[in-house]
Amino acid sequence: MSERESDQQAGTTRAPASANEIPRLAFGGAIETRSLSDVLTAIRDRAEDAAARSVRLRASDSFSFGIEEEYFVVDAATKEIVLTRPAQFLTDAKRALGDQVAVEMLQSQIEVATLPHVDMATARAELKYLRQALARVAADHGLAIVASGTYPTADWWQAKPSAGKRYEKIMHDLGAVGKRDMLCGLHVHVELPNGEDRVEVMSRMLPYLPLFIALSTSSPFWQSQPTGLMGYRLAAYDELPRTGIPELLRSREEFDAYVEALTRGGVIDDASYVWWAIRPSLHHPTLELRAPDSCTFVEDSIAIAALYRSLARMLVRDPLRNADLTAVERAIIVENKWRAQRYGIHGTFVDERSGCAVRVPDMVDDLLDDVLPDAEALGCVPEVLRCRAIANGGTSADAQLAVFDAETKSAGRGAALAAVSDWLAAATLQ
Repeated sequence: MSERESDQQAGTTRAPASANEIPRLAFGGAIETRSLSDVLTAIRDRAEDAAARSVRLRASDSFSFGIEEEYFVVDAATKEIVLTRPAQFLTDAKRALGDQVAVEMLQSQIEVATLPHVDMATARAELKYLRQALARVAADHGLAIVASGTYPTADWWQAKPSAGKRYEKIMHDLGAVGKRDMLCGLHVHVELPNGEDRVEVMSRMLPYLPLFIALSTSSPFWQSQPTGLMGYRLAAYDELPRTGIPELLRSREEFDAYVEALTRGGVIDDASYVWWAIRPSLHHPTLELRAPDSCTFVEDSIAIAALYRSLARMLVRDPLRNADLTAVERAIIVENKWRAQRYGIHGTFVDERSGCAVRVPDMVDDLLDDVLPDAEALGCVPEVLRCRAIANGGTSADAQLAVFDAETKSAGRGAALAAVSDWLAAATLQ
C-alpha cells in the first residue's frame, strides 16, 4: 500500500515535473464521458499518429522497470506470524539494504524494491539478493520472510499497524477493514517512452489484468482455512475503497480531474491513495501493476514482470489495440478478475468479442503469439515464455494446496497448515 518517494526506488528515477508529471486541472472540471463518435474520432487520431509512434519507439526506448515485493514476517521456529515487528530488525535491515527495504501498513509485513533495470537477468539476480539478504537479517532476530498473497495461519483481527502519520490516517479512515490488509502483493513499475500518456495505456491494459492475477495466485488460505479460491488476497483487499479494476478513464486529464475532486473533497491526500490494480505512479514516471499476489518463486515474479513490460511495449507500438474498450467489456473484465481469483490457471475467461470461454493456458498461448516480438526487442523471451510453464504447471496456490491435501490425509489439518507454512518459508528462498 506504500507509495515510495525515494528517487531510486520502484523502477526509475524521479521525472522532471515538466516532462512526466500529470498536470493538475482546476477543481470543478468535469470528468468527460465519451460518445461513440468521440471514441471513433480518438481512434482515427491514434491511427494518424501511429507512424509517429513507430518512429519514437526506437531501440533506445528501454521500458525500464522495477519490482516491489511484499513479504510476511514470521517466527523462524514456529512459523507463526509476527504481530509486533522488532524495531532492531528494521534498523538492521535498513543498514543492510538502505532505502530498498521499507515497512508496510501492518507490522507483520515488510517490502523490498529493486533498482531500475533494463535487463531481466540483473533484475532476477538483484531480487534474489534482496530476498536472501533480508532473510539473513531476519534470521539474526529469530525471524523469517514469506512471499505469498496471504499467510495460512495469520489472524487479521490481531494485526497491528506500523507507526507513521500516513498509516495512522489510513487505519483511522478504514477501521476494521484496514486490519484485514494482512496481505502481500507484487508491484511492477514500467517507464513508458517520453510523451506517452500513462492513463491512456493503463485503460488499454485492463483486459490483461485477470491473467496477471491467475498467473500469480498464492493465497488459497485465510484464517487457517482453505477458502476455495486460488487467490483470496484480492477478495479481502477489494474491501478497501479505490481498489479493483480502474474506471474507464482514457487520459491523464480525466485521471487528474478524478484525483483533484477527491483531494479537494478531503477524501484523500494525493493520488497515492488510489489503490487500483494498475495505476500511474505518483512519485515515478511509471505505470504500476498492482494486481498480482506476492509470488513465492522469484522466477514467477520475473516472468510476470517480463510479460507486463512486453505488453506495455506492445500497447505503445500498437495504439489501436484495445482503444475501443467499452463499459460492457470493462464489466466482463471485472467478471474475469473474479474468475482468476476463484480458479487461478484452471478457470476460463469470458471473451466478449468472440463469444467464447477461453482457458487460461490458451489465453497465454494467444497472447504470447502477439507479444513475442516485443519480448524479443526487450531481450526477455525466456522470461516471458515461463508464463506458459506457470499456466500449464501451476502456481504457488496449487503447490500449497497439494502440500495441504497430502498432509491432511496423513497427519490432520493442524499439521497440514504447518507443513504449508514450512513449504512457503523454504520456497521463498529457492
